[in-house]
Amino acid sequence: MFSVRVNLSGNAIMSAANKKRQFDVKESWREFLLNAGAVLEDGVPAHFGDPARELQLADGQDIVADLSTLGLIAVRGGDTVSLLQGQVTSDAREVSKERSQLSAMCNPKGRMLADFRIVKRADTHYLVLPAVMLQTVLRRLQLFVLRADAQLEDASNQLVVSGLQGSATAAEAQRLLHTLPSEVDHAVHVGEVSVIRLAGMADRFLVLAPEADAKNLWKALTEVASPVGAGAWALTDILAGVPTISPETAEAFLPQMVNYQAIGGVSFTKGCYTGQEVVARTQYLGKLKRRMYRARVYSDGPPSPGDELFAPNCDSGQGAGRVVSAQPHPKGGYELLAVIRTESADKDTVHLQSAEGPVLELETLPYSLDS
Repeated sequence: MFSVRVNLSGNAIMSAANKKRQFDVKESWREFLLNAGAVLEDGVPAHFGDPARELQLADGQDIVADLSTLGLIAVRGGDTVSLLQGQVTSDAREVSKERSQLSAMCNPKGRMLADFRIVKRADTHYLVLPAVMLQTVLRRLQLFVLRADAQLEDASNQLVVSGLQGSATAAEAQRLLHTLPSEVDHAVHVGEVSVIRLAGMADRFLVLAPEADAKNLWKALTEVASPVGAGAWALTDILAGVPTISPETAEAFLPQMVNYQAIGGVSFTKGCYTGQEVVARTQYLGKLKRRMYRARVYSDGPPSPGDELFAPNCDSGQGAGRVVSAQPHPKGGYELLAVIRTESADKDTVHLQSAEGPVLELETLPYSLDS
């Protein structure tokens, strides 16, 4: 029988013994996945033996994804909300145990340093973000703590992060947990298991859980769903039109350029935060000349985040945009999100990596950009 534990710890300072224990938890989770058929790349479970099939399943089918490539920053203390409010693009006052948020941090010029999801569990706000971006965000937040009642911690080893997709997966999760969030960005908590509904054409959920609960869920859900690695899950994000900022694209885009105003990641009424003046001015006084598109490209090699795009109407030597994220598509080529000059997208062919490179085939995003 599936069971969950209670009493989420709120301790901000871990003893050396606790640090060692939590490191062991991470290693034991990896060992658990290896026994379940995971194949490691760079020490992280990359897939479960058939990455091509996993990509096929990513397009709306039933999957359970290991997201060991994500990290967690825990923020605790009486000034947590005010600390976040002064640094993130969303309205941190609206985060609750029942509601999570997409959000980002910007530099003073309004360019995104990193993006993440804010999830509240008990007395702690967690930022869920790519592990490669964790130290950047953690160091940035530490600059603004000063004498505030707020403690920051890399909490990546405290909880296992997984992704769920598909109707049968959702039905089984509902049976196990007795509840699931019904609206995008909403959250439910059963014992120490947190489930957040994500945007997408199919049912999609993010799960944060202690290792023991994560193992129980994994065993039960893989009876109805196929296990996949982070690459297949990244494809579900691309299909949903949800960007991921990487080291290659940090400080490259305003929030509106990656459609953050359309997917709930930026508030224009919350007040000041780093970069807010530029973001607000762009929204109310300027005309956005670049925005994020979804596209397919057939190229010899995989596109990478930060790859430049070119179009005939661009000034000599000036690119038409940049790739945000890309993954192989099961029907051929590569599916990608890219920030492109709207004039180029409307009037020209857009090419990958050079003016003579492969042509991007623009596709429809699953949300409106009218707002």
